[in-house]
Amino acid sequence: MEEWKKHKQPMRRQDPHVRARNFDEVALGYTEEEAVQEAERCLACKKSPCVEACPVEIDILGFIELVQQRDFLGAARKIKEKNALPAICGRVCPQEDQCEELCVLGKKFEPVSIGRLERFVADWEAANTETLAPERPAPTGKRVAVVGSGPAGLTVAADLANLGHSVTIFEAFHKAGGVLVYGIPEFRLPKAIVQREVEFVKSLGVELRLNYLVGRTITVDELLAQGYQAVFIAVGAGLPYFMNIPGENYNGVYSANEFLTRSNLMKAYRFPEYDTPIKRGKRVAVVGGGNVAMDSARTALRLGAEHVYNVYRRSRQEMPAREEEIENAIEEGIDIRFLTNPTRILGDGKGWVLAIECIKMRLGEPDQSGRRRPVPIEGSEHTIDVDVVIMAIGNGANPLLPSTTPGLETNKWGNIVADEDTGKTSMEGVYAGGDIVTGAATVISAMGAARRSARAIHDYLMTSRK
Repeated sequence: MEEWKKHKQPMRRQDPHVRARNFDEVALGYTEEEAVQEAERCLACKKSPCVEACPVEIDILGFIELVQQRDFLGAARKIKEKNALPAICGRVCPQEDQCEELCVLGKKFEPVSIGRLERFVADWEAANTETLAPERPAPTGKRVAVVGSGPAGLTVAADLANLGHSVTIFEAFHKAGGVLVYGIPEFRLPKAIVQREVEFVKSLGVELRLNYLVGRTITVDELLAQGYQAVFIAVGAGLPYFMNIPGENYNGVYSANEFLTRSNLMKAYRFPEYDTPIKRGKRVAVVGGGNVAMDSARTALRLGAEHVYNVYRRSRQEMPAREEEIENAIEEGIDIRFLTNPTRILGDGKGWVLAIECIKMRLGEPDQSGRRRPVPIEGSEHTIDVDVVIMAIGNGANPLLPSTTPGLETNKWGNIVADEDTGKTSMEGVYAGGDIVTGAATVISAMGAARRSARAIHDYLMTSRK
């Protein structure tokens, strides 16, 4: 095999020292020549194990063959047969743990960059053609309400609209996109791209109602009473977790959810154009090891922090964040303190954060997650001077919607109980998918659950007497 076929075509990125102080997108994408060369690395396997690993069942071999032929528009449309959000998935999905992990080429060399190629064809379509919605099928006369406009909500809405159903999305915020607009920073996922994908879903005939907080503005039962024959709940996991250590109530302590929402959705990084209050710390500690922690640390840096610490209680090997995001963070100067765990936050006597006290850890035996359990090292306590602390240790289920929906079964964590294959809940005609069912997970896993639910909802609507 030629040497160039053994390795991924690298993607150009902003220089770390430049990008660390701006919110422009870090990765710059492939050129046409780079995309074709990367596509030509594909072995065109007959069984295509990469497809089996894709939660939304994209015909990966099919779209890559079209890239090889330089039919970029055809490739984009091939992807959109299964995925209405390719420009988003190409940027934020963990392909290395899914389609690329099973790439046959990857058994000996580097796998084909499926995600980068998906991003390329989606961007090429947007830059070179007018995005056309597929021809609408005959209306079925059935109405579906979708609660939440994140990746699961947009996916189920697109699939059901393509099946001829009338779909309305109810979104609590003033912008559609869910975690795509409030959680993921501009430098990783530009919001113009999210808006572009939302407009495509709307072009399928989907109605979008903003500033509609289901559970407060209207209830699930009221939606059913108003003539919607099915409801799909996709409200995500929006309740932030804290460590419950002393000092978490000091000014300057944020949940990652609040910190990123203020910066991303409410544009605090564009002050004074957007007058959104946010504490711009000089020395910031971010607690956690996932993608949200990386996003928070890199956002704090771009807001002007002189030093950003990422405090994580395990080693790099156990870190759940994407390797690419960890590398980007380190390149930009984020100071990652592995095997370190906060024990309390210290204040300045006036109610503001002064420092964070931590203890060093060692890894013991594996716990239920399969990762080695961190164990404190006695006598290793130390403090780090900071003026902002961001807790990025996960999110749970917001209790508002379940608490206002009698008969909707939830588990001990407050997540909605739903069938894994169909999304069917304990209530007739009510389905759910994404993080509100599984807990915080990936964009693509939420989309996969939505696709399965769309098929189940379609079957229900077409056999229901309602």
